[in-house]
Amino acid sequence: MLMNVYTRSSLALLSAALVSSISLMGCSRPAFPMSGMASNSEQRQQEMDQIRTEIQQIPLPSKSRYLAVKTLTAWENPYITVQGGMVTLHVTLADANTSTLGSGGILRPVGARRQDLNVRTADLASAINAIPQTAWPYGRVVAVEEAHNTPAAARPEVRRNEETAMKTLNDIGVVVYEWQEGGPALR
Repeated sequence: MLMNVYTRSSLALLSAALVSSISLMGCSRPAFPMSGMASNSEQRQQEMDQIRTEIQQIPLPSKSRYLAVKTLTAWENPYITVQGGMVTLHVTLADANTSTLGSGGILRPVGARRQDLNVRTADLASAINAIPQTAWPYGRVVAVEEAHNTPAAARPEVRRNEETAMKTLNDIGVVVYEWQEGGPALR
């Protein structure tokens, strides 16, 4: 019972830390509008450079590990589901308990460590940067999938968002692993 309470409180703290770090990333911008378009683009460039530097702390991806994964339910790294107006970032936090006793069982389910966050594509780089380093067991690689059952009329918008998300990930130095219904495809 004590272990269960400890695990729940640890997971709650990790979840709160992830959500607060993502929200704090948005609060680091100045409250007043920047004068001139040049300073705004310079500021955005500095933010992207800082994000690239911080993301480089995560090791390069291990192809032998992530190419062996055949289903997204078995995928342990962050992955993205692209929708019309946003992306959903799925993050599985590392288990705070280092013991293998009960791992993945009823007292320590993997689903309890999973966080699903809806993010605008413009904020994707900051959201990826806020993910703890322990949530990247395969290294710096993110699977990207298109939302299931997308209506035909919305497919062009979803595809544009998917291309924007993949470009953003590539810009910050994250490998994109495009996941398709029939199986994955490296991009």
